[in-house]
Order: sequence, then C-alpha cells, then structure tokens
Amino acid sequence: MEYILIVILLVFIIYQWRKNKDSKELKVNKQYLSSNEFKSTLALGIYQRFCKENEEKTYSSLFLKSNPLSFEDFVGDILKHKYGENMYVTKSTGDFGVDIEHGIGTDKVLGQVKCYKVDVGYEPIALIHSNMVKQGASKGYVVTTSDFTENARWYADGLNIDLITGTDLVEMWLNYTDPISEAISIDPPNNFPKQMDTPI
Repeated sequence: MEYILIVILLVFIIYQWRKNKDSKELKVNKQYLSSNEFKSTLALGIYQRFCKENEEKTYSSLFLKSNPLSFEDFVGDILKHKYGENMYVTKSTGDFGVDIEHGIGTDKVLGQVKCYKVDVGYEPIALIHSNMVKQGASKGYVVTTSDFTENARWYADGLNIDLITGTDLVEMWLNYTDPISEAISIDPPNNFPKQMDTPI
C-alpha cells in the first residue's frame, strides 16, 4: 500500500513539474513573440520576401522569395479574418489603387497594400478614400511593410481607414487563426497635430 501511495505521489510531482515547466516556457515564448524587436524583424523579412528587385539576385533555397504581386494575396489571406472572408484581390493593372476588396454593397471594405521600406505618405490614403466614396464602401485600409508618416496619420484621421504597419501585419499574421485577431483594431494615436506641415 505504501508503494502505491509513493508512486501516486511521484506521478503527481512529475505532472506538476511538467505543467509548471510548460507554463514558464509558454510565458517566455509569448513575451518573445510580442516584443517589438521580433515583430520589426519579421516585418523586414516580409518586405524582403515580396519587394521588387531591380537586379537579378540569387537566394538560398531556405529563403522564401515571392513575386511582388503575390504580396496582395498574402495580405488578403491574413486580413480576411478581420474584414471578411469574402475577399477578392483585384487585377494588377487598372485597379485604380484598390488592391483588395472584402464584402459587397455598403459592407464593402477596400484595401491597398504597399511593400515599402520607407514610411508611406498620405497619397495612398487619399486614393483609397476616393475609391470608398466612389464605390460606397463602408471602410478602407492601407497596409505597408513599413510605417506611416505623421502627415499620413493626420490625413487618415476621421476617414474610417485603418493604417496597418508592418508590425501590425506581423501581429495579425501570428494570430490570424485565433479569434483574438478579429478584435485587433488599429487606431492612430490622439497626439497627432491638427495641421499638416506641408500642404496637400
């Protein structure tokens, strides 16, 4: 009888030890995956994967190098969990600045993607807003692998257009199969100036 109790106690101790170890590892992994350094590194990797090369380069077979046009499909697959499963990537020419459409009618959401290494200005936001008005879309978004200028954020304020940076995109990519991704909202900070430095 004593041996059975010792075995049960030993099994319980091993179970608790493994549970605590797994919990600590999970906590460390979550902290690492949520760090800005990690997300910024992945954003650079996404840019490198989809950027247009000016000259022919060779890469290791380990690397993923994709056609720049497939960046739209990549983003659309991630964002359909936020903006709607009914997603359509527009043709590469003659799209008038709309790369991705979600939904139809008044529920339509229009998106534009920019695989840039420099911060995006207000021009893509103005273009997507113009298309929203023309098509009667309810919402819009602009996605970049980089960030947005202060003027771009100021311009987007109040237009119902989400500005999704490279690190935001990485966060959604890491979480897009998780329902929490539907709750992620990207709102510009409230501390942007009310006047732009340069006229439009």
